[in-house]
Amino acid sequence: MSSQKEKGIIMALLKRFETQRLPRAMQLKEKVDQGGTLSEHDQRFINEVMQDAKSIQPMLDKHPEYTELVTKAYNLYKEIMDKSLANEK
Repeated sequence: MSSQKEKGIIMALLKRFETQRLPRAMQLKEKVDQGGTLSEHDQRFINEVMQDAKSIQPMLDKHPEYTELVTKAYNLYKEIMDKSLANEK
């Protein structure tokens, strides 16, 4: 894949993260911070995000400048899942 094409894909992914995935993650974080748990729909959303992250990992490996952002996003989703699990107990 050409570097230009990779950059285009990365820009599209960043836009989707900014406009769709991050706002949804923040809603889920608020939900679990208030003692709620993840619904089946919420869990499917997080699983989809994680699958997408795995599928683009080779491209991310070529662009280490995004490592910090990806790590922060991963940690946010992990925090949401961990908090939901704790709330279930």
